[in-house]
Amino acid sequence: MSSKDVLKFVSAPLLALWASNAVAQMPNPYGLPISLENAKKVAGPAVAEARRNNWTMAVAIVDTAGDLIYYEKMDGTQAASANIALDKARSAARFKRPTKALQDVLAAGGEGWRMLGLEGAVPVE
Repeated sequence: MSSKDVLKFVSAPLLALWASNAVAQMPNPYGLPISLENAKKVAGPAVAEARRNNWTMAVAIVDTAGDLIYYEKMDGTQAASANIALDKARSAARFKRPTKALQDVLAAGGEGWRMLGLEGAVPVE
């Protein structure tokens, strides 16, 4: 067997192993991609519900990577809500679960979590 044949013999299985391992480690996207038009449609009912209940709030809609697609802040919304809305949306996309699931883990003692914090927030142990 020539050195070229040995290289082919060894590298092909290693390449296959690497490729299968890379695919196995790639996360599934959280939800489907969303267009700007659809993001506005999703935000509409949330803003309407807030107005019906006299709530002031900020709405942030992100893509599957957590990048901002649409943002709306109602008049009179507290300043902190602007960042919180975006941080919650990003956290949901990047952790691939609703932020309520993260809150539940922390409320139960945070088993396995050293710290979860949002920029400008007090770290939670």
